[in-house]
Amino acid sequence: MIKSSVDAYLRDGCGRCAKFQTPACKVHRWGKELAALRELVLASGLTETVKWGHPCYTFDGKNVVMVVAFKEFCALSFLKGAALVDAHGVLEPAGPSSRFARLLKIRSPADLMTRRRAATQLLAQAIEVERAGIEVIPTGGAEPVPDELAQAMAKNTTLRRAFEALTPGRRRSHILHVGGAKQSETRARRVEKCTPGILAGRGFNER
Repeated sequence: MIKSSVDAYLRDGCGRCAKFQTPACKVHRWGKELAALRELVLASGLTETVKWGHPCYTFDGKNVVMVVAFKEFCALSFLKGAALVDAHGVLEPAGPSSRFARLLKIRSPADLMTRRRAATQLLAQAIEVERAGIEVIPTGGAEPVPDELAQAMAKNTTLRRAFEALTPGRRRSHILHVGGAKQSETRARRVEKCTPGILAGRGFNER
């Protein structure tokens, strides 16, 4: 996984799969668009870094937006997108399990041109959200801990303490992964897969 620089990310890819440093990497599919999004974000005054293998931009040390590449599109991922006023109607949920993040997707050079103004306004708004210390209030209650994970923690005090020490987002990532399986046997296998990450203080998607 790329941790060094955004230049390395654009040159080699994110390093999250076997296509790293090959033409097949999805980062290379969107090279020009990703570079343009990077330039747009830097113009907003945010600080550039790399987190979770992707370009991440911060305000006073707080994550504001990421530049991300997928197979079918690249995007600006606003970490508190749910708190933004989407006057242009361009933001989409990051996924069915995402409560806070919103994506401004780019699928072509034409998208980049037509959505540039909206992106600039959303970036300015996202910075103000962080400057004001606004927190996104989740709707609904927290997801219940799957029985298989609860049982594993009941048997393993170290695992329980490590899970309780995780940030809410990291706990939720494990809950969603385990609970996403329909059969109990599959959920139990997923608990085993999650255990090393929990003990290491990582979320499910962190490596």
